[in-house]
Amino acid sequence: MSTSKLFRGTAILTAGTMFSRLLGLVYIFPFYAMVGPQGGELYSYAYILYTLMLSAATMGLPLAVSKFVAKYNALEEYGVGRKLFKSGLVTMSITGIVAFIILYLIAPYAAPIILNNNTSEYAHSVDDVTLAIRMVSFALLLVPIMSLIRGFFQGHESMGPTALSQVVEQLARILFILGSVFIVLKVMNGDLSTAIGMATFAAFIGAVASLLVLVWYWYKRKRHLDELLEKDKGTVEVSYKNMYKELILYAGPFVFAGLTLPLFQFVDLLTFNSAMGTGGHPRSGDAFGFINTFSHKLVIIPVTLATSFALTLLPTITKSHVSGNQELLKKQISKVLQVLMFLTLPACIGLALLGGPAFTAFFSYDELGSTILTWYAPVAILLALFTVSAAILQGINEQRHTIIAILCGLAIKFILNYFLIIKIGAIGSILATAIGYAVTVGYILYIIYKKTQFSYHFVVRRSLLMVIFIAIMSIVVIPVEIGLNALLPHSEGTLNASIIIVISAVVGAFVYFFLSFRSKLIYYIFGESLPFMGKLKRFKRSH
Repeated sequence: MSTSKLFRGTAILTAGTMFSRLLGLVYIFPFYAMVGPQGGELYSYAYILYTLMLSAATMGLPLAVSKFVAKYNALEEYGVGRKLFKSGLVTMSITGIVAFIILYLIAPYAAPIILNNNTSEYAHSVDDVTLAIRMVSFALLLVPIMSLIRGFFQGHESMGPTALSQVVEQLARILFILGSVFIVLKVMNGDLSTAIGMATFAAFIGAVASLLVLVWYWYKRKRHLDELLEKDKGTVEVSYKNMYKELILYAGPFVFAGLTLPLFQFVDLLTFNSAMGTGGHPRSGDAFGFINTFSHKLVIIPVTLATSFALTLLPTITKSHVSGNQELLKKQISKVLQVLMFLTLPACIGLALLGGPAFTAFFSYDELGSTILTWYAPVAILLALFTVSAAILQGINEQRHTIIAILCGLAIKFILNYFLIIKIGAIGSILATAIGYAVTVGYILYIIYKKTQFSYHFVVRRSLLMVIFIAIMSIVVIPVEIGLNALLPHSEGTLNASIIIVISAVVGAFVYFFLSFRSKLIYYIFGESLPFMGKLKRFKRSH
């Protein structure tokens, strides 16, 4: 494949992924308007278990298929990839069915454990939770197969099927969620548990839509794939045992990294309601939904934007590592971390400063929801650092250490969670997550230092300068927010909160970027890699 075609395919896949994520962020706001915090709580219970069971069903194989197929295609051993595809379809079908049966059957036993000592004013019943879990379990019948087909196409450097199927899947899922919830609650005057059951069943509807797109692509491109098969050299014979062993070695560490947040949420699933009840804290179910569904959707926005930008620099890290250019490797690691901190720190701290108006603007006025968002927003800095640092480990081929780091952080979360929630309520869960992620990130950064001899001194110095700018930004923004809130109390509605958010955010961004320009920090970090930087520098020189 030509370089231009490869870049085009990568761009298509990136655009599809980002658009799919954007849709996933946007739908949550009308969803909250219809179901409220109680609906988010019930939805979270089902989806956390579904995510973990899906990972068990796929065993990480779909993520490794593209790498495996690409490797043997490069050797012109196209038959090996086709053999894997046929075998993988059977394997994913079996594991999907088994995972579906397990999740469907354990639902009534998991529900009382999840609801233990639920102190919400609107406490869900065991039957409510059981229904939500069972409805989402149907998606396990199709999603593993769908993921495998995407991996097969990507192995042939064909990114269009994955990109389009992701968007179609998300659109079908969201339309079904919003449509079914509206019909159940507003048209049929049904109960909330039925509406959330339909919302979780939307994962199956999305999978059907995505699978139809992939099947269409398969028939459209089958002639080309068969022509490649006719060119097969046939000199390599890979047994099923060796084939799956190679796949697991590819996928294991990366899948575990992707499971980090769901595993942290699973700890909450097992302990949150019980600890809240033991500590005598009210609204445990609402708090669970705020942390794991609604606030999380807001918090993940700056993480997604910042990590997307930083991760574009990671392929060069891999290239430098493979070529043995250690000095260039260190410069690139420094650049990635500086870019990440420059974008993530102000966004997350700014969101924390405006937690009350932000929660009201996107959802509705709720003191508990606002408090949770304010505390949760800074944790996003650690989430972003984990994503990028784990990717750096992958770039230098030390990804096995990611598993150790995650297990250490997860152990900390498990040990602290129950105790902290009893003592200080829902915020205890957020603190336990922050400490767990800090341990995980700290271990990964240590391994990066040990394997590359990279010094963090310069990154820390630059980050301290960013912190100073953020402190100045906060000194300006806080009075602006207080003044606006006195004139337009955000507690009185979405419009007031939105006005406060827009004005405060613009003021904060102006202060931060003004200081970054005046100190030339933004030039040192980005150089002329951003489209406007070169023009801005020339404009300043001419004046």
